[in-house]
Amino acid sequence: MPLFDLPLEQLRNYTSGATAPADLDAFWDRTISEAREYPLEAVFEPVDNYLTVIDTFDVTFAGFGGSPVKGWLHLPADRSPDEPLPVVVQYAGYSGGRGLSNQDTKWAQAGYAHFIMDTRGQGYGGLLGDTADPHPSAGGVAHAGLMTRGAGSREDYYYRRVYVDAFRAVEAAQAHPAVDPSRVVVAGVSQGGGITVAVAGLAAGRLDGVIAALPDVPFLQDFPRAIDITPRGPYPEIAAFLARHRDRYEAVLAVLNYFDGVNLGRAATAPALFSVAQADDICPPSTVFASYNAYGTGAGNDAPAKDIEVYRFNNHEGGQEHQWNRQLQYLRKLLG
Repeated sequence: MPLFDLPLEQLRNYTSGATAPADLDAFWDRTISEAREYPLEAVFEPVDNYLTVIDTFDVTFAGFGGSPVKGWLHLPADRSPDEPLPVVVQYAGYSGGRGLSNQDTKWAQAGYAHFIMDTRGQGYGGLLGDTADPHPSAGGVAHAGLMTRGAGSREDYYYRRVYVDAFRAVEAAQAHPAVDPSRVVVAGVSQGGGITVAVAGLAAGRLDGVIAALPDVPFLQDFPRAIDITPRGPYPEIAAFLARHRDRYEAVLAVLNYFDGVNLGRAATAPALFSVAQADDICPPSTVFASYNAYGTGAGNDAPAKDIEVYRFNNHEGGQEHQWNRQLQYLRKLLG
């Protein structure tokens, strides 16, 4: 894939045209407050993962609307019962779920607690999923896929539910006695990276303990540009929907502004390590840099440190194992 987006020197200074709604904070304050009216009820059931060095728990907790969300908690088997562990809360890529109980334990292998959130209504591609999306809007008129599900209303938009689930996943991870609730890292690739940015922004002033964010080639950033230039899904789901519903662009974009990582990430106070791939035709580099450049800029004196790894010749696979090595080094330095 040839480089199709802006040159790197322009990417480093690119800012999004996404407009934060005047009531963005009020909307999310209300949304989080409503979610917390439901008891979290995090349950951790031990399962046999057929591994000798990792202990795994099947997790269920109350997400958006109190509906059950699944997850895995992986812990090093040789952990000390007297020393709670930092936890990496991981979010899945688009169409994927939490997978099997032993499919991804890498952060636990590195000595951390590792919490993987299932994504409601997904798990039909990529890794297996076990969480339904029971919301009534899930059956509304939308393009095949998830990007326009409930997009007629900020109240009903699909990612409102997912972001709430992700926020409460942090609270669920913090509830386990083997986890240090003051040392939470949020992480993910693609859709998982976009959810990571959203949670980092939503946590600021609402949830203590999130100390770092690791968004890799994040999706759900800079919707105005992404819809216009992205040649390969899932963003084209929105364009395809608008190609038929020609009069709804402004209304749909007004909804998406509440969920754009560019707008949400501005509030973040947790340090962040991003990654971007310059040949990425699923999450174009300009959309990732839009998020990175905005991240933390609304935090005032609490503006976090941030860095970004650039993979010039890679597509949406990004840095893969090279980025994980970079993340391991980053967390070792951060956590000591």
